[in-house]
Amino acid sequence: MSLPETIAPALSGALAARGYASLTAVQTAVLAPEAADTDLLVSAQTGSGKTVAFGIAIAAQLLGGKDRFDAPRTPLAMIIAPTRELALQVRRELEWLYAQTGARIASCVGGMDIRSERRALEQGAHIVVGTPGRLRDHITRNALDMSTLQAVVLDEADEMLDLGFRDDLEFILDEAPEDRRTLMFSATVPRQIATLAKRFQRDALRISAAGEAGQHVDIEYKAMVVPPHERDLAVVNTLLYYDAQNSIIFCATREAVKHMASRLSNRGFAVVALSGELSQAERNNALQSMRDGRARVCVATDVAARGIDLPNLDLVIHAELPTNPETLLHRSGRTGRAGRKGTCVLIVPFSRRRSAERLLQMAKLSAETMPAPGIAAVQAKNNERILNEVAEVEALDEEHSDVLKALQERYTPEQIAAAYLARELSLRPVPEELSDAPIRPLDGRRGNDRFDRGDRNDRGDRGGRGERGERGDRFGGERQERGPRFDGVWYSLSAGRKHRADPRWLLPLICKAGNVSKRDVGSIRILDNETRFEILTEKSGEFFQNVQDHGTGEKGLVIRQATDGGGAAPRRDDGDFKPRGFKPKGDRFGGKPSFDGPKRGGWDKPKGGKRDGEGSFKKKPRRDA
Repeated sequence: MSLPETIAPALSGALAARGYASLTAVQTAVLAPEAADTDLLVSAQTGSGKTVAFGIAIAAQLLGGKDRFDAPRTPLAMIIAPTRELALQVRRELEWLYAQTGARIASCVGGMDIRSERRALEQGAHIVVGTPGRLRDHITRNALDMSTLQAVVLDEADEMLDLGFRDDLEFILDEAPEDRRTLMFSATVPRQIATLAKRFQRDALRISAAGEAGQHVDIEYKAMVVPPHERDLAVVNTLLYYDAQNSIIFCATREAVKHMASRLSNRGFAVVALSGELSQAERNNALQSMRDGRARVCVATDVAARGIDLPNLDLVIHAELPTNPETLLHRSGRTGRAGRKGTCVLIVPFSRRRSAERLLQMAKLSAETMPAPGIAAVQAKNNERILNEVAEVEALDEEHSDVLKALQERYTPEQIAAAYLARELSLRPVPEELSDAPIRPLDGRRGNDRFDRGDRNDRGDRGGRGERGERGDRFGGERQERGPRFDGVWYSLSAGRKHRADPRWLLPLICKAGNVSKRDVGSIRILDNETRFEILTEKSGEFFQNVQDHGTGEKGLVIRQATDGGGAAPRRDDGDFKPRGFKPKGDRFGGKPSFDGPKRGGWDKPKGGKRDGEGSFKKKPRRDA
């Protein structure tokens, strides 16, 4: 299928070189005869090719029938985008689209050097791409001349209004020439967009490129219902299970982004973080790492990820559920773009089942409910990929034939295969162990939200009677037999409760630093300024040697041998430990001894008190008595 003849010849060549055999629905709609030289109000879903659409829509007007632009002077067109990333992304798209026309494109975005932008404007530009706030700054400082402006494009207009740019947009449009052409592109057309269009557009043609029933048809939705404390573990296993070329994980806050990125980095993932606290240079570097393959996982907040388009992004994970259906659609729209298939996974804690059901219902989406992939499922996927990769390997060049023959002569095929398998498995992060829990589909049925929100009663989680009930009755029942005591050596890590230390990221860090497995790590005790942990005695020497040779892998964290063991606090599983201050009460419950709760003095010995013959305390009279 050939491209339409209404496209400017220079742009047709660029599209063909880019691999465009046909246009998307929105790109075809803006080239219709009735859309020529008129204002447009276009609603199209994310990832439908809107940048190319308005690029080819205004090309004929800007070129004026020529194949190339004249020398650059004052701008002929202005593209306004809500965020820095989207503005720079639009500039990159227009640069290859207009490459054969000799167009000079300048960008004006917040966070960049305003003096460099001003010099670029003074040297002349045919098209200016920028964010509302920075464009307004240049206009008020007389650095941006809008007298020859022929077209103004508002990209993601609904997002700009949501972010509070209404005053800036009205100022810019009031300064633009009245005879300019105005094109508004928006995912939806709420009342405020319609009001803005009515004020600043003239007899605008309304174009709807895709109906509601057709939104996100290229995205497969999955809902993984997990215990709240296993959310991060489910994210790790999901990344390993799908093994997408590029993935993005959405969190609600900047702190959650840093926490998630740190945990994934400790497990061996090539990850970058993207949040509003980063400088523009840091955000650009993070996105460039995803584009050139140095990173494969991006952890981001909603604001930082608005409008970004990462290549080969096949997996979107909602580590924290969005607050509204619009955000859900916006997040998910990072994948499944321009006909490419994608997968969207919602990590749903038991307590948020009803919220997830309402969210999907309001967004008019359906998701397949499934458990988070366990170790067996991840390993099966890895084995399948390894077998397929071997089948795709082509014959080696002649320069490597000598090494190949030497390998065949020295080792058996089994040894070569074992070495290859070991290398492949060592390059992949280790999957996490998840608990088995019955999963009920998200079907929107009403029930008792207090306990029906999750299946915690079916598995004894957080107050249920499933597995815990097997331990016998609390009073009068038989106590469950404990396993063998862990025989280990204590070590100290220079991070504690004041540093927000968490066993969920400490355990992988310890295992990675000392090259040991989870089974070799015993108790972990988090104190105020440090963390004490046990290492199996047989592995202790090897563990400490690895730490001395390679460090912890984290800046500022040090592991040392603990001289006083695990600390002063006694372990509750070390025999018949009784907290100080408890007093036997006789046979109140079936002849079994029970204990009083703490009095005003707490569990510790009152200051100045002494023991009596029965093991309790007698307090001295207070001085003020």
